[in-house]
Amino acid sequence: MDVRILGGLSVRENGVSITPTAAAPRQLLALLTASADQVVPVTVLTEELWPSGAPRAARAELQGHIAELRSLIASALRGAEPAEPRPGWSDRRTADAILVAQPGGYRLDTGGGVHDVWQFERAAGAGYRAMEAGDLPRAALRLGEALALWRGDPYAGVAAGPRIRREIERLETSRLSVLDQWIEAQLGLGRHAELLSELSGLVARYRTNEPLHAHLMVALLRCGHHEEALATYERLRGALMGESGMEPSARLRRLHRSVLAVRHTTGRPVYGARVPAQYTSERARLVPAGSVG
Repeated sequence: MDVRILGGLSVRENGVSITPTAAAPRQLLALLTASADQVVPVTVLTEELWPSGAPRAARAELQGHIAELRSLIASALRGAEPAEPRPGWSDRRTADAILVAQPGGYRLDTGGGVHDVWQFERAAGAGYRAMEAGDLPRAALRLGEALALWRGDPYAGVAAGPRIRREIERLETSRLSVLDQWIEAQLGLGRHAELLSELSGLVARYRTNEPLHAHLMVALLRCGHHEEALATYERLRGALMGESGMEPSARLRRLHRSVLAVRHTTGRPVYGARVPAQYTSERARLVPAGSVG
């Protein structure tokens, strides 16, 4: 089975889509993929489909959606039947064996197939370990591989109930964490000029995300754009004050003071000036020695 959720929901068996077009069974399949190869209790499924309270016929409706999913799986499996079926083959590959009914719930058996969330988490874990070891090229590579798996918003096109919304929030938080570390690795490798365009787009999308604004400030200052770095801070401050009435964190304020200190020297980049360690590694200087922007 091939499961893709980092973008629109796509589930394929034997190369054939088993993703329903109807909203309710699609939502049900989405929740099963979020806990693929694990039993999802009926209570969790009903809470997702009917967050305001399950109707009297909820169990029958749920069973009807399960039957629809199994019908799609069975249609996909028919294309996998060998010309001369082997003994026991159909017992191993059936819709009931893929969407399994177990005491208290249902389990979607991927059969050891591909799941893009699992791929993302493996690549991200390898990237984090490389960062801890100080191997910035490998960290940038593996974290970049993790980010490349994202085709859009997770579970796009799915009518999300409370469980899927929590999973979407978890995945988005994980993605931002990986993105933060990938940018830090890129800055550590001196790729600040290459990051400017992407960082500008990211801070426009995440108007109150402090780490992304800090990375943009560092990249701008390394390129000699002192005023733009200060303007980035002021935009963040305005967004935070407007949303929560709070000032940027103490760490951001220290970075802001570092930018002011650089600007107030000779008006040129000060090679080797350092930013607070929370926003960049020891290898990543504000303006690397030998650069001129």
